[in-house]
Amino acid sequence: MTTEAASTADVMAAYLAEAGTEAIFAYPGDPIIEFMERSRVRGIDVVLARREGTAAFMAEAYGMVTGRPGVCLSTLGPGSTALVNGVAAATLDRVPMLAVSGQIDSAREPFFTHQVVDHQALFGPVTKWAGRMDAGAVATVMRKALRTATAERPGAVHLTVGSDTFKATARDAEVAVPPFGPARGGAGVTGPDPARVLAAARRPVLLAGIGAARCEATEQLLRLAETAGMPVVVAPMAKGVVPEDSPMFAGVLDMACNQVVWDFLGSADLIVAAGFDPVELIKPWRLTTPVLHVDTTPNTDQIYAAATEVVGDIAAGLDLLADGWTGEPRWTEREVKEQRSRLRDAYYDGRVAGRLNPTDVVDVVAGRLAATAIVTSDVGSHKLLVGQGWPATRPRSVLMTNGLSAMGFGVPAAIAAKLLRPDQPVAALVGDGGFAMVATEMRLAAALGLPIVVVVFVDGSLNRIELKQMAVSYPSVATRIEDTDLVQLAGAMGCDGVRVESRAELDRALEGVAGLTRPLVVEARIDPAQYASQF
Repeated sequence: MTTEAASTADVMAAYLAEAGTEAIFAYPGDPIIEFMERSRVRGIDVVLARREGTAAFMAEAYGMVTGRPGVCLSTLGPGSTALVNGVAAATLDRVPMLAVSGQIDSAREPFFTHQVVDHQALFGPVTKWAGRMDAGAVATVMRKALRTATAERPGAVHLTVGSDTFKATARDAEVAVPPFGPARGGAGVTGPDPARVLAAARRPVLLAGIGAARCEATEQLLRLAETAGMPVVVAPMAKGVVPEDSPMFAGVLDMACNQVVWDFLGSADLIVAAGFDPVELIKPWRLTTPVLHVDTTPNTDQIYAAATEVVGDIAAGLDLLADGWTGEPRWTEREVKEQRSRLRDAYYDGRVAGRLNPTDVVDVVAGRLAATAIVTSDVGSHKLLVGQGWPATRPRSVLMTNGLSAMGFGVPAAIAAKLLRPDQPVAALVGDGGFAMVATEMRLAAALGLPIVVVVFVDGSLNRIELKQMAVSYPSVATRIEDTDLVQLAGAMGCDGVRVESRAELDRALEGVAGLTRPLVVEARIDPAQYASQF
C-alpha cells in the first residue's frame, strides 16, 4: 500500500494500524497532537495515562499479551524524561515496544534550550535503538523500528520526531510492515551432537525461559519432558509456558523458596536451557552442571558455559532433541512430585495462625481467578510469592517485570490487559508501596469501565528493603509507609473498595467478581511476618 501526499504522522500511524495496533498509551503535549490525531483517524485508540511512566508500562503489558510492539507516546522535555523507566523495563524484560517522543521543531533544536533534551543520549543506553524520524525516510525508519523492536531478543526502540517533521509531507511513504517475532522452522547446532549429549545424561532437567514462551514452545517442552522424563523448572516471566499442573513441573527459579529450586538444579547432571534469559537471574549462576543451550540467540551472555548450542526456533530445537531420544525416562513422576512437595512446604513456612498471611492472599485470589484470568504482579516481597505460588496453566497469563523489576507496573499493566482482553478476568496483585506510585490510574480504569480487581498487600512497609535493614540491625529508615484508607480512595476514584483482614473476608470480597461493573480495590491487611521466613 502506498500513501500519496501523506504527512509523516499519517504514514507512521498507517504503519501502526497495519501492524494491528489497537491502542497507543500517551500523555499529550504540543509537538505530538498531530500524530495523536492521525492515529485516531486510523482507528487507533489513544489512551490517556496519568503520567508518561505508566503509559510506558501499559505499552509493555500490551507487548507481553500480544507479542506485538506496544506503543507509548510522550511530548518533549519532561515528557520524554518521565518515559525512560518504562522504556528501560521493556528492554530488560525483552518486550517489543515502540516509544515515540516529540521534539522542538528542527530549525530551533540546535540552539534552543527550553525543554530540549538529547533523546539519543537519554534513550540510547536503555533501548535497542534510539533513532530519529525524517520526512525523507519515514517508511524506512518505521520498518527498522518495528523489526528491531521484535527481533530476538526483543526490546524497546525510541524515535524522536520534531513537531515540524510530524506535519511535513512524507517522501518515503510505502507501508510494508515487516514480520514480527522469532524465526520459525529450524535450528542450527554448534558443538557435540545434542541428542548424544542428552542421551548421556542420567538426571537431566529442563530450564524454560521467556524465549521459549515467545517461540510458543509449550507443546514441544511438554513432549520432551514427558518423552525423556525431564522435570521442568521455569523462569518467572515464562510462567505458564509449561502448565503448573503438569506432573513434570518442578518449580520457578529465583522466586520464593529459591534455594529449594537451586538445590534441585544442582542435583542434575545436565541442564537443557530452553530460551532461558539470564536477565531474570536474581542470584548469580554458580552451578557447575553442564548446560545444553537451546535458544534463538547464541550463548553470548556466558553466564553458564555450554559446549553444545542449538540456535534458532526453540520449538524446533526441542523437537530435534525429542526426535532423537531413544532411552528410558530419566525421572519418575513420583520423584518430581517429591520436589513439588518440598517447594510447597517451604512456600508455606512462617504462616501466622489466625492472621491474613501473604500466601493466603495469593491462594484465595488464585482459587477464584487463576483458571481464566490474566494476573499482573507489581514488584516487592509479594511478587516472589506470586512467582512461585500462582498456579499458571497458560502462557502470557502472568505478567510481571523481572528484568528491570520496576515498581508501579502492576496496575497499569492490568489496565492494558483488560483493554486487550475485555472478556477475561484481570487482577493486579500489588504492594502498598507500588500502589501508592500509581493509584491515580484507578481513575482511568473507572473512566474506561474496566472491571479489574486490584488486590493491595497492605503492611505499611517497603518490606524487601526493610528486611535487609533488619538483617544488619539498622532501623527502618525511609521504608515505612503511612496508613491510607484505600476504600475511601477507591470511592473517590470511581471504584468499589473493600477492606479485608482474613482469608474468609477476602474470599467473600471476591465472590461476585464475575459480575463486577467497575474496578474493585481490595485493601488486604496482611501480617508480613511470613516474608521473613521466605527470603
